Amino acid sequence: MTWTPDVTVTVIVYNDAERLPRAVASLRRQTHENIEIVISDDHSTDDTPSVARRLAAQDDRITYLRLPENSGGCSAPRNRALDIARAPYLMFLDSDDELPERAVELLLAAHREREVDFAMGAVERVRVDTGRTSTWMPHLVAEHRTVEGIEVEPALLFEHLSTSKMYRREFLDRNDLRFPEGIHYEDQLFSAQAYCLAKSFTVIPDPVYRWYIAPYEAAESASISNQRHKLTNVRDRIHVQRLIDAFLQTSGHEGIKEAKDYKFLKHDFRMYAGDLPFRDEEWLTGFADLVNPYLAELSPGAYARLPRAERVVLQLIRDNRLADARLAARGLGHGVAPRETSMDAEGRVYWGAYVPESERSRAELDLTDQGLDSRPFPSAQFRHEITRVDRGPGATVVLTIRTYDPGLRLPVGPQVATLLLAPGHRRMKTPFRLDPVRPGVFEGTAHLDLTAAPLPLNGFEGTRHPVLQLTSGTLRNTSLLLAPLTFPTLRARIDYRGGALPHEVTVEPEGRASGRLQLRWTPVGVTAKVVRPLAHRAGRKAGARVRGVVRLVASVAR
Repeated sequence: MTWTPDVTVTVIVYNDAERLPRAVASLRRQTHENIEIVISDDHSTDDTPSVARRLAAQDDRITYLRLPENSGGCSAPRNRALDIARAPYLMFLDSDDELPERAVELLLAAHREREVDFAMGAVERVRVDTGRTSTWMPHLVAEHRTVEGIEVEPALLFEHLSTSKMYRREFLDRNDLRFPEGIHYEDQLFSAQAYCLAKSFTVIPDPVYRWYIAPYEAAESASISNQRHKLTNVRDRIHVQRLIDAFLQTSGHEGIKEAKDYKFLKHDFRMYAGDLPFRDEEWLTGFADLVNPYLAELSPGAYARLPRAERVVLQLIRDNRLADARLAARGLGHGVAPRETSMDAEGRVYWGAYVPESERSRAELDLTDQGLDSRPFPSAQFRHEITRVDRGPGATVVLTIRTYDPGLRLPVGPQVATLLLAPGHRRMKTPFRLDPVRPGVFEGTAHLDLTAAPLPLNGFEGTRHPVLQLTSGTLRNTSLLLAPLTFPTLRARIDYRGGALPHEVTVEPEGRASGRLQLRWTPVGVTAKVVRPLAHRAGRKAGARVRGVVRLVASVAR
């Protein structure tokens, strides 16, 4: 008698012998057991074939499929598995990810509750470097519902993962829907097509996919999505967007193009924008050459939906003001002011040193409604930049800091500022003076004494980034502090007093995101291996006598 599984789950793999068993194990743990598991190998050259065959020998639900040659992408191994899949419902899993135990059960229940073309659920993101978890696009999967066509909720285009969904086989076959081969970002095109072709689909709020994110992998081993440093990556994204645009036109779904354009600007372009400060002039020029023709094709309404800071970066790229774009990009998401602004005869305020010439540029770079000169002081926008990092006496770091105040919110004369840092349970405050250089610009020197950090008894292992605080009467403004993108790393061993363990402290550029000053604490010596675990247990028990013993052991260990 021929076995008919309820669901076929395809695991695609290429040179991932180490993580493949974890992915397959997550399928074997599914609460709904009547599933077929197809391991589709894109012609791996490592130990993947032997690992896959061993897994297949352990469970007769597993089939191992090996492609005769490497395709270089995800589409071919998925499509070849579709050719042999026996179940009426289909799912896909990447070898470096997992399915939560109830994923198949929950999505299959959604299909059986009501006939739909596919069902989708929440994606749990796990940061490999920190272990922190979050939900991918949580607002899109917050409630259980059936959507009668993508026109009802075009914002769902943001959830473009093919792996968070269970598809009805008949739906894919009827529409001849397969993964496009020979391109990257195939999920975006496949998902856009699935959304448009589906008459209805169900969304459930339960987690159905566990996505492991390694954002700072070595550049060459990183996933396609994390290879944004390559201009070919930019070219691939734009190529897929144009394929989606063509599909929307030919399939009669032009009505959602503005929503799709907004998704590209808010998600795809935004990822590149955050990297701009760390790119050299040659890369920036190549990037602008690639994206500007496509940016000119997008709906004006899509731009209008963006926050002003993102519109500024986009327009600076479109105007080929690439050095300015790098400056503007450093403040994305943090309310960082420009270094300077300009004003036209009508009193309108613009980003940068001069009033833009074109009407479009004036519209996009107009900061008048940002209230740089009028918003409440706690939310006022300044720009604080460390211009120089030097080693001082002992474990002191000397920071030369420049503050830009384009809204002229600070009174004339010297200002008292404070660096805030909290590697322990209490804030470390370092006051210093900012002196006026010219209207709207102040400069000062802060001496950050790392021995003064109030570390907890069991020490501290991790990173912190100082922020800068200004005051106006009883009001405080706490803002991001930017650092030079490159400077020589400083290290110091510090023997803290008051019971805390010896640490090595590293002062370095953040190297990503906005480019803050990064301080990294690492416990060192015998106490890091022996005393710190003891102190941690003592802290949990909250026993004063035990903590006293730990202090004694720590002092002896020194």
